[in-house]
Amino acid sequence: MAIRRGRGVAAINYPTGMNLGGDPTQALVHSTPTGNFMVTLSSVDLGQGMKQIMAQICAETIGVPTDRVVVDTADTDTGPHCMGTFASRGTHRAGNAVIQAAREARQVMLEVAAEELEVNTSDLETDGQGNILVKGAPQRSISIFDVALSAHFKRGRSISGRGMFLIPRSYPEKETGAMKPSTCYAHACTVAEVEVDDETGEVTVLTVKNVFEIGRALNPKMVEQQLVGGSWMGISHALYEATEPYYPNRDHGGTDFNQYLMPGPGDLAQTEIIVLERPSADGPYGAKGPGEMCANPQIPAVANAVFDAVGVRIDTLPITPERILRALKAQASN
Repeated sequence: MAIRRGRGVAAINYPTGMNLGGDPTQALVHSTPTGNFMVTLSSVDLGQGMKQIMAQICAETIGVPTDRVVVDTADTDTGPHCMGTFASRGTHRAGNAVIQAAREARQVMLEVAAEELEVNTSDLETDGQGNILVKGAPQRSISIFDVALSAHFKRGRSISGRGMFLIPRSYPEKETGAMKPSTCYAHACTVAEVEVDDETGEVTVLTVKNVFEIGRALNPKMVEQQLVGGSWMGISHALYEATEPYYPNRDHGGTDFNQYLMPGPGDLAQTEIIVLERPSADGPYGAKGPGEMCANPQIPAVANAVFDAVGVRIDTLPITPERILRALKAQASN
C-alpha cells in the first residue's frame, strides 16, 4: 500500500452566449443634470461583477471616470430586454449593448458641447476626467457637468442613448445539421497534480495550474478572483459535491449545507492562474466570457490525474474514496 502521485491535463473551449433567436440584450444610458451617467439593464449581477464592468465600459465609451457611472439592473418589468445572465454571456452581450447606447449618448453630449464652445462636433474630444476639450486647443474646454446643465436647462436636449446587441439567428443546415451556436469561444487548459492513497482511496490535490484565454481582461483583478474561485469550484465538483451519493437511491443525501460536502481552506490546492489575452473581434473592447468555463477544466484534469496515479478510470462524479477503492478492487480481480 502506498501514496501514489499522478498528473492530469485537460483542455476545453467554451462558447460565449447562445444563439437562441439571436440572443438579444438591450441597454439604456442617460445623463443626470449634474453630468453623471445611468446605465439601465435587465441583466442581473450574480456577484460576478457585472455592474462594475458595465460601468467601466460605459465610462470608457463616453469618456468619463468610472465613478461617474451608476448601473441599475432594474427588473424585467421596467428594464430593457435581456435574455438573461447565463451561458457566460453577460459581459459580451450587455457590454456590446452598453457601448452602442453610450456612443449615442456621447454624440448628443458632444453636440451640446459644440454649441456651447461654438465649434464643430468633430473638433471635440474628452479627457477621461470629466471635461470636453477642443482638439489642439485644450485651453478651450467645458466640463461635462456644465454640458449636462446646458442640455437640461438651456438647450432642451436629452443626453441619452439606446443600445441593442443582436446576432442573426443561425439555422441548422438541412443536409448536415451544422449551425453556428455562438460567435466567439474562450479556451482553457488545466494541469492538476494529485496524490492518491491506494489503501483508503483518498485524493489530495497538490497543485492546479490553469491557463485561460478570455479575449481581453477588462478588470484583471476581478478576472483573477473569478478564475481562482472557479478553480476551487471545479475541484469541489470533481471530488466532493454530491446531493444524492447513491442516486437514484436517495439514501444518505444531504439535507442542509452542514451535510453538503465541499473543500475547506485546508483542502485547497496551490493554484496558479495565467490569463492569455486574444481580443475577440465582436467582443466589447475584445472581451469574451470566462464565467462558467472557469470551473470546467479542473474536473477532467483531476480525473486524468487519478487515472495516472492508480490506473483506474472513474467516470462518475464525485470521485470519492469509495469509488476509487471499488475500481481498484475490480481491477485486482481481473
